[in-house]
Amino acid sequence: MALRNTRAVLLMAAMMALAGCDTIGTPFPSLSGPSSSTYAGSQPPRLGSTYFEPSGVSAGSPTGTYVGQKVVGYRTELTQLQTAIRDQNTQLQTVRNKTIQDSQAYHENVAGMNARLQVGTTPGNPILMNRWEQAQAQLNTINDDIILMNQLAAQISTNSAMANYLLDTVRASFSLSGAVDEDHRQLRVLEDETQQTVVLIERLLNELSQDVARQQQYVSNEKQNLNTLALAIKNGQLYGTSFANRPILGSPQMAAMGYGAGLGAGAATLSPGVGGGQPLVMIRFDRGSVDYETALHEAVNNALIRMPGAGFQVVAVGPAVNAVGQPSNNTAQARLYAERVVRSLQGMGVDPNRVSLAATTSPTVQYPEVHVFVR
Repeated sequence: MALRNTRAVLLMAAMMALAGCDTIGTPFPSLSGPSSSTYAGSQPPRLGSTYFEPSGVSAGSPTGTYVGQKVVGYRTELTQLQTAIRDQNTQLQTVRNKTIQDSQAYHENVAGMNARLQVGTTPGNPILMNRWEQAQAQLNTINDDIILMNQLAAQISTNSAMANYLLDTVRASFSLSGAVDEDHRQLRVLEDETQQTVVLIERLLNELSQDVARQQQYVSNEKQNLNTLALAIKNGQLYGTSFANRPILGSPQMAAMGYGAGLGAGAATLSPGVGGGQPLVMIRFDRGSVDYETALHEAVNNALIRMPGAGFQVVAVGPAVNAVGQPSNNTAQARLYAERVVRSLQGMGVDPNRVSLAATTSPTVQYPEVHVFVR
């Protein structure tokens, strides 16, 4: 089916086999237009909200014994440790608030660009390009927030080691000679309070580590989305989130669902081992500028909705004869076009490991073509 103004042909006959139907249909969702879910992007992950406040250290009266002197020293160390935890908790709340504000500013910017693309705009709109650069800077700021979180986590890890060492030391002091009953009573109180501090630090460290992990994944996803957004701005059309952020599922059933079946009418005959089955997209480069990326994105999007684990083979198809009707194996120009299509797929977020490139000739084509197959 020829797409208006693009000459990029979406061949849906192969989808008939995928859908397991005997009649021609449209197994994939409609291409009528993007829904809000296709361009909303990933939302910022929810950060932890716990406020970590140590319970304090109980006072104790000096006993005048050697063990009593040890208890005084332990109490001082625990007080210093809890003071450090309070300071680090304050830093954590500050960086959390900053991260939330930075994320909100980033998403407001991206949402504005997506809204403008949804209603339509000119290709390469300079206003959107400037806003895209701003979004990239905003995402870098969020990444800087993650660095602050990692630095804070390293400090808390040091305090965690100190707290566990102090707890072991307090417990070992019960076996020291020369103690009175009051020394052991104060040691028990100190042991409980040190244990509570250890637990508090572990909870603080665990929650912060989860925040860091979620933020890192979020920034990684948004980098992919920005790449796709740049492609959308270049063409002046909304594409949605990057394919790289889709879940990857295994699809051992692909062969059984029709891929690799016989060629449909009108499709170029390819060499053995190249392509096979009906192309998902066929792009004919019969003029200098062919706008194929919108059609390619929609076709790949629908393929991944149906089969999240799908890969793609991009095949350069050159004419089998030259302009004077003589045999020709020259596929260089078609391969250059195919490499351009591969770069487009990668810009949309398709994992490079899920894309392969091949080249062949066909007696049925007059101009260089690029066929994209699902595999």
